[in-house]
Amino acid sequence: MNDNYSTAGIVGMPPLAVIKELNDRNITIHDLDTPMISADIELTSPYLPRVYCAILRTVILNVIHLNLDVIYIDVGPGKCDCALHVATVLQDMLAIPVYKTRNEDMTGFGTPVSQCRMNLIQKFERITAGVKKAAKPGDPPNACIPTAGFWGVPPRDFSILDLFPDTTHIYGWTRCMENKTPADHDLELLYNPDIPTVFYAQSFCAKTAIARHLALKHPHGLYLDSDVTAGGSAKAKIQAFLELSGVKL
Repeated sequence: MNDNYSTAGIVGMPPLAVIKELNDRNITIHDLDTPMISADIELTSPYLPRVYCAILRTVILNVIHLNLDVIYIDVGPGKCDCALHVATVLQDMLAIPVYKTRNEDMTGFGTPVSQCRMNLIQKFERITAGVKKAAKPGDPPNACIPTAGFWGVPPRDFSILDLFPDTTHIYGWTRCMENKTPADHDLELLYNPDIPTVFYAQSFCAKTAIARHLALKHPHGLYLDSDVTAGGSAKAKIQAFLELSGVKL
């Protein structure tokens, strides 16, 4: 790793060894999956099709505006094939190094945040912020009895999470994120059949297939996808589903 790097961008979850080295060198990490720029996402259309995962379009939007020294983009089973193609686009777009990684780490850090009582947006903020840190967080919160479930990836628009009670447990790839094992397919497939659960994926993401499949298997599941923003229709579906399921909001 170049000693002159001061800022790095990451896409997905690069291996823990990469994050640890960035932390040890005090390199500022930007999670490029996260919306950081207040700009029209249509600015990405010269580089990616409009009908493409909004998270990866967000990566391009961030890269256009941020001053980075290097990018690490995970293209292994813990991310997606689309990220592999975006890596190629980034390599042609930029003069900085763009390194492809394959995170197959299987040493679990645990998932206490996914199972605790906390505002769901705050849970997601804590989990997504954790991708930039290699150290295991201390003082884990206690688990709560769940009344609802959210299965899936972190949505681009976190406002969709505001509809859920604090006793919502997180499942799917987001739980894998917290566990630092993004390629753990068995953990990703886990859900609780005893609680009403929303199975969510970003529109145009390959995970829509498994989200819909699991929602159909679940005794009380709702499949949902959304694109750049969570519209009123998606929010209304969640609210109606939770209310009809008897979940106290």
